[in-house]
Amino acid sequence: MIYINQLFLNISNQIRKFYLNSNLYDNKISKVFHKNLIYKPSPHLLSSLIKYQKKKFHIKNFFLENIWNTDNINENDYKNLNSFYWFFSLDLKSPKETVHSVISKWIKKNFRYNKRSWEFDITAKRIISWLSCHNLTFEDSSQDYKNKFNFFIQKQTNHLINEINKSKLIEDKLIGCASIILVGLCYQDEKNYLSFGTNLLKKISKVSLDNSGFPKTRNIKQLIFYLKYFILIREWFKESQIPVPEYVDEAIYHLGQGYAFISENININTLFNGNNISDNDDFQNYLKRLGYKFKNSEQEFGGYAILRNKKTSLVMDIGSTPNLNYTNDYQSGALSFEVFSNGKKLISNCGYCKINKKLNLLSKSTATHSTLVIDDNSSCKFTKINNKFLVKKATKIIDKKISFKNDLWQIKASHNGYLKKYNSIHERIIEFYPKKMIFVGIDKIIKKKTNNNYKFDIRFHFEPNIKLMKTQDNKTILIQLVDEGWKFTCDSYDINIDNGLYFGNKNSYEINQNIFITGVSNNQIENIQWQLAKI
Repeated sequence: MIYINQLFLNISNQIRKFYLNSNLYDNKISKVFHKNLIYKPSPHLLSSLIKYQKKKFHIKNFFLENIWNTDNINENDYKNLNSFYWFFSLDLKSPKETVHSVISKWIKKNFRYNKRSWEFDITAKRIISWLSCHNLTFEDSSQDYKNKFNFFIQKQTNHLINEINKSKLIEDKLIGCASIILVGLCYQDEKNYLSFGTNLLKKISKVSLDNSGFPKTRNIKQLIFYLKYFILIREWFKESQIPVPEYVDEAIYHLGQGYAFISENININTLFNGNNISDNDDFQNYLKRLGYKFKNSEQEFGGYAILRNKKTSLVMDIGSTPNLNYTNDYQSGALSFEVFSNGKKLISNCGYCKINKKLNLLSKSTATHSTLVIDDNSSCKFTKINNKFLVKKATKIIDKKISFKNDLWQIKASHNGYLKKYNSIHERIIEFYPKKMIFVGIDKIIKKKTNNNYKFDIRFHFEPNIKLMKTQDNKTILIQLVDEGWKFTCDSYDINIDNGLYFGNKNSYEINQNIFITGVSNNQIENIQWQLAKI
């Protein structure tokens, strides 16, 4: 059956490929409405998505003669070139005739659909770029060029409408929706583009956001991505003087709640579920400039708990695994935690890697998080589906409690990720005593059957710049955090230092160190107590 299904899938893909390259499809997407460009969006509205360079480049500085001879360039350069986002780096004093010529040559070369230059996300970004850079791409041009420009904007938009439901990535769908809506606003085409784009955007928000407005993936990076695009779309509506759909305002409010929960409480990146280190200062300034203010004083949101004061923060993942379709970037770090002291990260997870399949799978594993591992197995089971590693065996949080007082913080939670294979529940209690600057942790392995003994490890990861040293009595590990000193102890079990991989920086990895407690669980309830104290 697997081979038969694959055979039919291959046949279907070949038929679709033939159709997309046919005259029939070209005629279909060439049915445009010859409307003129009315609304002209401000380029600065995209500053949350595009890093504007202070130094602008004159278009004559580019090698334009062979610019579309792209057979020998790498894929990233090809995408950047054909998305036309490099237009945002052009000096507005660049001769417009030259810009128009560059676009005209691209249209001549790519007038009909081809798989590479008409890739879904590239096409969506190209439409946004051409329309947002209208001062260079459209103004002071001949009527013949304007007709060609308007026609090809609409032709590409028709292609996006045809393909958007087939797009596999939710991020690409959102970019596609944004470009379709922008075309509807620019050409005041409510019936064909604006209505389609807004209805699909509403559907995407319902499908991909939970009841609190947090992405179902539980991915913080995706939360920020969503917020950026919903705000961009809202600003386009406002600037074009067309009423903003109510659901857009609602989505921004809820996404803003999630953003405030993470960013207002912690100014340092948390490395949970697909997140890497990123600089959001420009986005913060963007929000401030446009008058967006978000607040969230909750202690739990989106499956994360955050307790903090002016000097210390404790962050813990106490959320269940998302449904399978939302686990592409999910990491099996249930009950993992991070600690921040005076603006520096003391305990960390290891971040997320996409550059290599083996490293990608490794970065998803329990061992790359500050949590418990049983018998070198993850709390989640991943399976490969359509070249993606998705969670087949999920982890469910079955109990949680948060207490926040001046003299004692406590987060308590448990999950069933080891129940089926090891008949065990993992319960974690982390307490913090602010006056003493002491963290006390209790990891419990609660067995449903008493005849199973197995090895366990509890790992505590650190950023690459942090130094660890074990004392001669083998009972204490000293931690050097810039100008702070901490000590880690665990009286009843062995503690050691191990090397690991740190994926906090996007598309790269470094060697880091981690502390690990190791032992064998012999009791029906194994209580593993550890302590982290400031020296």
